[in-house]
Amino acid sequence: MTTRSEHLEAPAMRLILPLPGNETFARRLADEGGWELGALETRRFPDGETYVRILSEVKNKVVDLVCTLARPDDGFLRLIFAADAARDLGARQVNLIAPYLSYMRQDRRFQPGEAVTSRSFARLVSASFDRLVTVDPHLHRYAALSALYTIPTDTLHAAPLLADCIAAEVDNPLIIGPDEESEQWVSAIAARIGAPHAVLRKVRHGDRNVEVELPDLSKWRGLQPVLADDIASSGRTLIEAARMLPLQGFVRPMVAVVHGIFADASFQRLTALCGRIVSSDSVPHESNAVGLASLVARAIASASNDEADLIRHRRPPEPPDEVEQAGIDSFPASDPPSWTGGVT
Repeated sequence: MTTRSEHLEAPAMRLILPLPGNETFARRLADEGGWELGALETRRFPDGETYVRILSEVKNKVVDLVCTLARPDDGFLRLIFAADAARDLGARQVNLIAPYLSYMRQDRRFQPGEAVTSRSFARLVSASFDRLVTVDPHLHRYAALSALYTIPTDTLHAAPLLADCIAAEVDNPLIIGPDEESEQWVSAIAARIGAPHAVLRKVRHGDRNVEVELPDLSKWRGLQPVLADDIASSGRTLIEAARMLPLQGFVRPMVAVVHGIFADASFQRLTALCGRIVSSDSVPHESNAVGLASLVARAIASASNDEADLIRHRRPPEPPDEVEQAGIDSFPASDPPSWTGGVT
């Protein structure tokens, strides 16, 4: 009989399984931890439905599906199908590694009838995974992801990595946050590299209409301004701040963000106003300069000690009975069902 202590001394094998577009991050993650890198096959049927096939053995393994959730709508069903397939095929545990976590914006009902999508999205993810690992989620009214998600969550922070990148590239930086909410985050970056910091005031009039007010920064004139933020989505705030800084006699700023979404043409517009733009690789982009794989690898490795407590298959895979197995063996998916009279 295997005891609990023996079980913990021999943890399950781990498989890093990337969704399309996440292969580079997954490879770096697997290399960091010395884990197996898996593969998926996905395609679209002519009617637009999604086909998913796991090409790697998942039985009795901890499976980490790697999928940044920037622009999630196109591939979310594919992600859920892959998670369900891994579970049905006998994975010991199915986790979601989402360097960027979407659907955090709508955290309340601002107008009558609106869907509170942050809650809905959390329910969907929690129903399909055993654990969620993400980096700097854009929390507003929620104190932590545990207020939304019913599965264990690991919230990692890229601020130290971003600070080290700034220190390596900029002499005499002035760290500037885009709004009051960024005060704690920006001050942590500034403190790590011994730099001063300031915070702007942002007034949002809509999804794409932002007004920025710059305080008097004249006492730091001569320093290199660095606009730092956790996310650049529409880029409006950063663009407005970059436009205003020269009015106070500063050189073109550097921009450093964790999550570079850069919707529409915001990256090109920001590039015209800035000296350099850097982001982490939570979202694949040409500005990526800060790797997160080592940060994520340490988190999932340290979580391995309590994996036994996380096994909770919501739909445990069951072996097919004789009738079902006979149907599987004798009825290829390409053949028409018998009740169609042989007509597809």
